[in-house]
Order: sequence, then C-alpha cells, then structure tokens
Amino acid sequence: MLEFLKSPERIQIVCKDIAEHYRDKVEPQGFKAMIVTPDREACHLYKMELNNYFPDSASAVVISTSGKGEDELKRLYSLTKDEQEKVIEKFNKPDSELKFLIVTAKLLTGFDSPILQTMYLDKSLKDHTLLQAICRTNRKFPNKTFGRIVDYFGVFDDAAKSLEFDEEVMKKVITNLNDLISELPQAMADALSHFEGVDRTVDGFDGLQAAQDAINTNEKRDAFAADYRRLSNIWESLSPDPALEPYRTDYKWLSNVYQSVKPSGPDALGKLIWLSLGAQTKKIMYENIHVSGIHTDMEEVILDETMVSALMGNKDMKAAKKMERELIKRFKKHADKPKFIELSKRLEALRDKAEQGLISSIEFIKELCQIARETLQAEKQEAEVEVRKTGKEALTELFLELRTEDTPAVVGRIVADIDSIVKVVRFPGWQTTNAGEREVQKALRKTLLKYKLHKEEALYQKAYMYIREYY
Repeated sequence: MLEFLKSPERIQIVCKDIAEHYRDKVEPQGFKAMIVTPDREACHLYKMELNNYFPDSASAVVISTSGKGEDELKRLYSLTKDEQEKVIEKFNKPDSELKFLIVTAKLLTGFDSPILQTMYLDKSLKDHTLLQAICRTNRKFPNKTFGRIVDYFGVFDDAAKSLEFDEEVMKKVITNLNDLISELPQAMADALSHFEGVDRTVDGFDGLQAAQDAINTNEKRDAFAADYRRLSNIWESLSPDPALEPYRTDYKWLSNVYQSVKPSGPDALGKLIWLSLGAQTKKIMYENIHVSGIHTDMEEVILDETMVSALMGNKDMKAAKKMERELIKRFKKHADKPKFIELSKRLEALRDKAEQGLISSIEFIKELCQIARETLQAEKQEAEVEVRKTGKEALTELFLELRTEDTPAVVGRIVADIDSIVKVVRFPGWQTTNAGEREVQKALRKTLLKYKLHKEEALYQKAYMYIREYY
C-alpha cells in the first residue's frame, strides 16, 4: 500500500492537483495549507515534487528525526525545538513566503494555526487522530468561514466509520463539495426570497435603496443575513467551480445589498449572523467597476418652525419622512451632546412604534413635530457655534449637503466606513506622495462602491478634497 501511495507517477498527479487547487481556492483568500503524507519518506518526495510548482521557500517539512543513527532525512529536515518554532511562526505570518507545511505525524494534534484553512490528506487517519486533524483547519481567522479537507486517500468515503461516531451527526459535520453544489439552488432562492417584487435590474443607488426598503426592520435584515451567510459559505467553498456561473449575477447583487446593510463598528459585535465578505465574493463585487456621469439633482431640506407648522397642517407623510431624515442629520452633528442623544433615542423609539403599527400616521407626525421643536430649541440653546473639528464631522456634513432624497438613511455608515479605512491606509505626509494619494483614493472609491455611489464623480472629488484637508 505504501509503495502505491509513494509511486512517482501518483505523487506527480497529486502534487499537480494540490498546486492548482491551492492557487485557485486557497492562496487568493490569503490562507495556507498543510499536506499530510503516509510517512517520513513521502514528506520528502512531496517536497521535491512541490518545488516544481512553487519556490523551495514556499514549503517546509516538519517530521520527527529523533531516532538513533544518521540518515538522509535527518540531514535534510532535522530541526531543533527553537528552529521548529521559528518555522511555525513564519508559517503563521500572512505575508511570509511559507505556504505549506508537509507532515506525517507531527503537528496533527495540538497545533494552533488560525491561518491554516486547507489540509491535503493522503494518509489513513481514524478516530480522535482524524478529528484532531480536522480541527487544525477550523481555528478562527479574519474572513475565514470554514476549514477544508481535500481527501486523496479516501478517508471520508466512510466518515462515520472512520470517526466511529453517529452517521447522521457526521453527515452534518462533514460536507462533500457535490453536496454543496446540490444545495446551491435552494440557498440562492432562500436569499432572494427576501426581495420579492424588487427589480434587480435597476442599477446604482436607486436599486440599492429599493432592496433596503424590502428589509426595513432589524428582524428582516437579520433573517436575510442568516440566509446570505449560508449562501456565501457555499460560494466561497466552491469558487471558482463552473457550477456557480449561472448564479453569478444574482450573487453579486445580493452581496452588494448585504454589504450595504451590514452593521459597522460596535453595532456589529455579538451578531454572529453578520460576517465579513470572503475573498471570492469581494472579487466578484469589484469586477467591471466603471465611473461615469455626474448627478447634480441634489435636494435641500430646511428644518425650521415654518416646516414644522406646515407639516402639522397638511399631515403629509412624504414631508414627514424628509423631516425625519433631517432630524437624523442634526442628531449626528451633535452626537456627543446628551440632549441630542436623548432626542435621537426618542426618534428611534417612535420609528419602531410606527414599524410595528402601534400608532397611526397622524400620531406619528404629531410626535415627530414635537421632537423637531425640541431639537430646534436645543440648537438655539447651544452657546457655542458648531465648528468642524474632525475629518469625520466634515465628511458627514459633505454627504448630508450633497445627498439625494434617500441618502441620509445610510450616511452614518458611509462616513464611518470612509473614516475607518482612511485612518488605516494614511500616514504622515501622505498628501505629498504619489503612493499615499493612490492608497487613499483607492480606499475612498472602494467605500463608495459598497454603497453604489461610485458613479457620483462630483461626490468623490469633494470627499477626496475633504480627506486631504482633514486627514
């Protein structure tokens, strides 16, 4: 059996498959891999063959060489404890050239490497040894939603028997790629079911707003997120399988919607159904980005006593929505002041009551006008004139100044995203270097794309000017 497993032709075929699989499905996501071979000699044979596809520095053999006597494997791969720790430390660094660990017994248990996502298994493992090996790929890591075992030996032909656990339980734990392909149509249908009646051919911000309106409560958004998460896991696991191609357009649309409503900052903590987009999903979203056209039909809303009185007189719900958005704008400008925080909470509670149908439209307008009056009064009592002190405040004012009718619903998230990503890529004096300007411009366009605002060239130019000034 060992001679068959280590035959030159077989190792050539397996290593060729590993190289192709790694480059297509593992490396683009920023993860690394482990190759589990039948014995110590096989580790060496795999290493030599893998060197035909990757540099020598891309793989390392970690085996036991503590036996008596000298042999070629000990000469080539003997490591002290400190040297082995350095190899593991290098493997765990995302930017290091070391992509593969080749093992036969070492590191299968007790080895903690979050960046390890895929195990290429070419050895008979059973019971708890197999379970421990599987667990090596399931440590948490940014953008990592699953671990993957590529089985060349046939261990998973009968997983329940190999692990001696309940067969039905094992079917739930271990998923075959063919099973995922069969689950894809239903997963796509479940995710799309949240948007019945929404025209998915409408491009840009209008299409995104229509989708957001279809999931306009926390319960609806969380339900969509749960279905999207299942679909995304399937997509990331299969990509770039040709079976995905018929669903690519719908998946890109769903991913844009998901990204636009995903909580950001502290609000996202604790919500396990919300996840970071995977590498394959991001790749789809960034495909075919074109910038063209400038929209100048921005609308201005003035909140004053005249507007409040007019709303009380005509009970116009459309005008009420405009006032609601304007109030949100005011609250964001005074986000650090207790009075405005209290008014903001009252508005949020009022909106919740309206969503649940607990109050009539007239009652909603009356309470909204009362909040508006108190907001105007609070602003009059402010002794200090508001001065833009931070880049975040400046960007908020810009987006609210140039908004479309529906933009304020997401202004807070847009500004928070721009603020956080620019702070990551900037550096002192970035405005005076081509590299600095290029990185910040890239970060800004990436954020505007998330909200389908990447075609608003005037908005981009003004936002970039503000970033240059305030950051």
